[in-house]
Amino acid sequence: MTHAAGFGPFARESAMRLLSNIHRLFAGLRHAGRQPEVQGAASLALALIAVATVFYWLVEGWSLLDAAYFSVVTIATVGYGDFAPVTALGKIFTMGFIFSGIGIFVAAVSAVAQAVLRAQEPPPP
Repeated sequence: MTHAAGFGPFARESAMRLLSNIHRLFAGLRHAGRQPEVQGAASLALALIAVATVFYWLVEGWSLLDAAYFSVVTIATVGYGDFAPVTALGKIFTMGFIFSGIGIFVAAVSAVAQAVLRAQEPPPP
């Protein structure tokens, strides 16, 4: 019997292991979404993004989409550089937003990671 690309059972076993790991990850994420610390961190991050979006919309005169995009890219520490505030108030706000956003984003990611890992621990005997 000829197997695709000559991998045979190894490819099938690897694919099954990958699917199993993906299933465990999504099960862990579902579990994480029910944890109060994850919900709190996510709510705080969304609230900060909403406040920043409105700020940039009003102060910088950006469209709501551009303001939301900049807020998400900034809080996620991506920073593509395609937008930047031009007003003094916008620059000052952005400095505070970056530092508070990094803390909240890291707390949210950490809470999700801890909840996912807890979900994968075997139950105590």
